[in-house]
Amino acid sequence: MPSVSDLTIGAPIWRRYWVKVLVLLLIWTLFGLLFASQLYFAYSRRGWQLPWYKPVSLELTYALIWAALTPFIIWMAQRFRIERGRLRGSLTIHFLCGLFIGMATRILHDVMFYYLISDSNKPLNPLWLLQNAFLIFDYGAMCYWLILVIVYALESSQRSQQVEIRASRLQAQLAQSQLQALKMQLHPHFLFNTLNSISALLHKNLNAADTMIARLGDFLRLTLENSGKQEVSLHEELEFLKCYLEIERIRFQDRMSVQMDVEPETLEARLPNLILQPIVENAIWHGLQPQSIDGRIEIASKRLNGRLRVAITDNGPGLPAETGSESLAKRGVGLSNTEARLHQLYGDDYRFDLTNGAENGLTVTIEIPFKIE
Repeated sequence: MPSVSDLTIGAPIWRRYWVKVLVLLLIWTLFGLLFASQLYFAYSRRGWQLPWYKPVSLELTYALIWAALTPFIIWMAQRFRIERGRLRGSLTIHFLCGLFIGMATRILHDVMFYYLISDSNKPLNPLWLLQNAFLIFDYGAMCYWLILVIVYALESSQRSQQVEIRASRLQAQLAQSQLQALKMQLHPHFLFNTLNSISALLHKNLNAADTMIARLGDFLRLTLENSGKQEVSLHEELEFLKCYLEIERIRFQDRMSVQMDVEPETLEARLPNLILQPIVENAIWHGLQPQSIDGRIEIASKRLNGRLRVAITDNGPGLPAETGSESLAKRGVGLSNTEARLHQLYGDDYRFDLTNGAENGLTVTIEIPFKIE
């Protein structure tokens, strides 16, 4: 037979046996005191003198009997479930059990009432007890069915909570898997571009190619150190970015300059791991590489109204006069995956804009909630 622990669900403290026993006793004690007060005031209204301890003794004893019966009723509820496929049999069993318990508890209550409350000098008549039990058994039966309803309601609530928890976990796992897939897609994209640059330099400048390989090793080391993190500080992200930019400076030599305008208070702000490098890579490959003029990249960050804003600007040709989604797709996998990652991590609480400059160039702006670990 299960204990009263089967009734309690939820927080860890409810899993402690002694807490459940105390709660059960407290509930039935309150019921006993409620009925004792009703009995006491019913006698008082009629002008009959009744010592307070008599109704309290009667109803508390009766309540404790029901407290002892509660674990059995819980077991009956779980053993003979009222559900499709066994509805008729379970209802019959519960009806008979409720009838028996209702009559038995009624007889016990009447016996205690006779000896504790009644001043009758007549001997207790067993036939009167049985007749009274047959005619007025509904109170005990009602308690039986009330406990059944509570048990099934708690079980239904528990199942709903478990379904919600499983759905939430599956959704979180799906989002994590999608983010990981996007990051794995970004790494080969970066590596292929870098290896192409190294391959080109091997035929022109062997020392520069060797230096680029060393910088690539530094970048991969920093990436592996934070491979399990979804978010890093802006300071860490800029360290990644500096390794990448050193690789690109070797390839472009003196044709590329980088300017950073980073507010000191934003350095500890959290942002997605490896989120800036694809944007800068896009600026170099689509903005600076096709041109013969010297390239310039500006990276700025600031805190604005509780949000972190990071803007990366280049002096390339900018976007053609197309819709944003078409332009974003034509700018490559880097920007598309960047926005997908932002959406997975922040839902709709982010900003990702591509804006042409007044004359030339493109500014990519990321805005996310400002938070520090």
